[in-house]
Amino acid sequence: MPDIHIERNHTLGIARARVVARKWIQQAEQEFGLECVYTQGDGCDTATFTRAGIDGTVEVTDTTFKLEATLGFLFSSFSEMIEQKITRNLDAMLESSSRGGTRLA
Repeated sequence: MPDIHIERNHTLGIARARVVARKWIQQAEQEFGLECVYTQGDGCDTATFTRAGIDGTVEVTDTTFKLEATLGFLFSSFSEMIEQKITRNLDAMLESSSRGGTRLA
């Protein structure tokens, strides 16, 4: 069972959702030092991320974002704080994109 589970519905469609997902991944790589691999699929994209003490995935569809992460011993005591930060960042990106703030590349 993951230590962090965040799921958000959206109305962006897959193209705009991919832009948000890639932006989130870039931010996570910089802020948390994660190594991320993004795999684009037909109806669902998957990003895997890892670093010492954190492993997880982000699934992106035309209507949902689902993030699950498992934390190692050292990070587990900070799980609530980490989840809150991830939630704030993802919600802000989704809100910005819904208002047209994220442009398609």
